[in-house]
Amino acid sequence: MRRPTLTTLILAGFAVASAARAADAPPDRSAWSVFDSTPVDQMRALCTDRPTKSTSPCTVDAGHIQIESDLFNVTGDRSGGVNTTTWIGPNPTVKLGLTDSVDVELSWAPYVSVLAVDRASGARTRQSGVGDVYLKAKWSLVGTNGGAIAFGLSPYVKLPTASSGIGNGAVEAGLIAPVNINLPAGFSLVIDPEVDLLKDAAGDGRHLNTSGLLSLSRGVSKTLTASAEIWTDTNFDPLGSTTQVSADLGLAFVPPTAPNWQWDGGVNLGLNRGTPAAQAYLGVSRRF
Repeated sequence: MRRPTLTTLILAGFAVASAARAADAPPDRSAWSVFDSTPVDQMRALCTDRPTKSTSPCTVDAGHIQIESDLFNVTGDRSGGVNTTTWIGPNPTVKLGLTDSVDVELSWAPYVSVLAVDRASGARTRQSGVGDVYLKAKWSLVGTNGGAIAFGLSPYVKLPTASSGIGNGAVEAGLIAPVNINLPAGFSLVIDPEVDLLKDAAGDGRHLNTSGLLSLSRGVSKTLTASAEIWTDTNFDPLGSTTQVSADLGLAFVPPTAPNWQWDGGVNLGLNRGTPAAQAYLGVSRRF
């Protein structure tokens, strides 16, 4: 039996080293698409746009579907001598990953109920029906697969499918530019500037609406994340500008044995007269 030569041993060593480097190298995620799904063992950690009002820069892995939904959502308000209670449930958003950094999303509430009670006379008025359809895309431009900063763009369009008295019957659109910054001590900050083009309250014209938030979150444990945010929205309607401000609190739980599930809940508290007094919700997300 011939002994291996020094040249053979050197070539074998290079082959082993090259195989080791190939095994340690990150996969080429650009090859995956809606037609060639991201392998399950290469999927990122579950990332949602729930709870709170924030939109994250993260997208759904290519070829996978994610559903995020309110199980129930109730808003109470007292203004102009009228108590108004709005119920929404469920309110699902279905997301489909097209590539490693782009997904498309559809949101629609099949049931919305608005009850108005005049405090002076006790007269009650109820309107109920379906909500509007929202079509959205999200493009993760920076930090798709990790890093200190992530940034994306998320344009949307609203289609007027809502029942009479629930929606305004107009096509509207907007753009969100979410930013996520990882901070020391396990904190994460989301900044969500948004601009919308909305229908005038009177007539068929359009006007600008701007909103934004600062959302700070941190893992309380390996499975529980707490969030706190300040949200503001200014509507520049020709009949008069209005501003809403709220403080929003949320909790999200990902079961340790079910990393594709998330259960969450939260409350939004109005901080000025133009904002609904309180909103509470429970929700669930599931990735397939």
